[in-house]
Amino acid sequence: MSLSELPKCPTGIAGLDAITGGGLPQGRSTLLCGGTGVGKTLLGLEFLVHGANQYGEAGVFITLEEDDLELISNADSLGFDIGGLLKSNRLEIDHVVLERSEITGAYDLDGLFIRLDLALVKVNAKRIVLDSVDMLFMSFPSPVLIREEIRRLLRWIKKRGITVVITSAGGGQNLTRDGMEEYVSDCVIALDNRIAQQCTTRFLRIVKYRGSAHGSNEYPFLIGPTGISVLPITLLETKAPVSTEHISSGIHRLDTMLDGKGYYRGSTIMVSGPPGSGKTSVASKFAEAACARGERCLYFLLEESAEQMTRNMQSIRCDLQPYVELGLLRFVETRMYQYGIEEHLARFHQSIVDFTPSVAVFDPLSVLHHMEDKGEFRTLVVRVVNFLKARQITTLLTVGIGRGNHPLTPDVCLSSSIDSWVALLDVEANGERTRLLQIMKSRGMAHSNQLREFKLTGNGIELIDVYTGRSGVLTGTARVAQEAEESALREAKDIEASCRARNLATRLKRKNAQIAALEAAFAAEEVEHEHLIILDQMRTLEWIHSSQQMAKAREADSEVAAVPANPTNAD
Repeated sequence: MSLSELPKCPTGIAGLDAITGGGLPQGRSTLLCGGTGVGKTLLGLEFLVHGANQYGEAGVFITLEEDDLELISNADSLGFDIGGLLKSNRLEIDHVVLERSEITGAYDLDGLFIRLDLALVKVNAKRIVLDSVDMLFMSFPSPVLIREEIRRLLRWIKKRGITVVITSAGGGQNLTRDGMEEYVSDCVIALDNRIAQQCTTRFLRIVKYRGSAHGSNEYPFLIGPTGISVLPITLLETKAPVSTEHISSGIHRLDTMLDGKGYYRGSTIMVSGPPGSGKTSVASKFAEAACARGERCLYFLLEESAEQMTRNMQSIRCDLQPYVELGLLRFVETRMYQYGIEEHLARFHQSIVDFTPSVAVFDPLSVLHHMEDKGEFRTLVVRVVNFLKARQITTLLTVGIGRGNHPLTPDVCLSSSIDSWVALLDVEANGERTRLLQIMKSRGMAHSNQLREFKLTGNGIELIDVYTGRSGVLTGTARVAQEAEESALREAKDIEASCRARNLATRLKRKNAQIAALEAAFAAEEVEHEHLIILDQMRTLEWIHSSQQMAKAREADSEVAAVPANPTNAD
């Protein structure tokens, strides 16, 4: 079985419609109650103006206290074109004057019904506001009669299918002065104006809403130059769009430490450190990088002025003024005790909705911690973070820590709400103070676990490798001296190695010369030996030849001896 939804009549106030699940009960009654100056009349008037302009529903405003001309003048100061709505018959305002001296006999609301009927017919109204209804019953002697007349009034309006908003002053123990209107109304919204730490904050709470689920918490709201804005941050779901895109921190080597890519888009970054550690410098480079990409950046300054901040950042070659002139960068200056913490939150929300940035910076958000206890401030941060993440806005928060605290621990434990945490440290050694940077966490990406010396120079921000050796971590002049000493040692070793290389080269030349001489001598001996062999062979051949000649000679002599010397005289 499907459940039917209660028809809603949107107010046109985005935050209020979110809290009520779509608006006020259509064709039914809603009570706005609260003390003086909480915004009851303005909220009722906005309900009619937005209805006429955005939803095509004409309305009637019955004022029982404020003169209609004064009402129109006040509304025009907020940009509401009441005169135009009156001329086009989309709005009717009727000032009902109640003078006790003119009331005689039995008092009832029949005369009001006639005036209401005329006004409703004139503009074909779908909405009506009665401000302030408690004024109608100040002359009624009996609470029972008051309740019955209220019921009769609301039934009369409901029969016509018109959505009605009634306003009533707050009472003591009751929500209203007479304690009747809240019981007969279908929806009751209580408005309050409270002071804490000499700062005023307005709150809105839905006390009841028949037939509909609704937000039950207190929500801060603002009365600004464009009317009412309600901040329903606590209604935000934990689900938020997740991006795999990376954006630059504005510091090249910091990007290298962050897996070489920078922060995730839509993530929340905390930069913590003691005074003077360079938190604003890191935040400014982040804002500058965003504007250089053509993205809009909203920069909340909670301590110094925009002029002072932009001047100071020029010392590290970070010029933000051109982006302000291009409309890519907007500074919002506010001070810690200017508003209550809830109104700070509401104004943050309104500024973000108006400017729709891609990147937001809060510098330093931690100043608001001194206004409330730690639990309240932590809640503020969670609400801000959730609100910005739901809109895929990459946010950088700077958080100050005291010098007496552990260098890696902010005054408030915010790390569980943060995606990336960059800690700036101060190290005092050898009579000097040195800045260091370390990435404490960065969810979802590989990141460096090493310290870097953090230097603010006329050429920008530099991150330098610290020296880590047997004597520990050295920074500043100690690191420079150690590097110089190591450089001298390396140079001496290089010279020694060069000398050894030259000696070896000389010895090698000598060795090669000796080898060449020996080889030459050996070659000469080899030639001489071969010559001797040849001579020996020649002698042997000569001897053989001589021997052969001698042998032939002997054979010849033998043949001569065998022949008679004188053969004629043989006998």
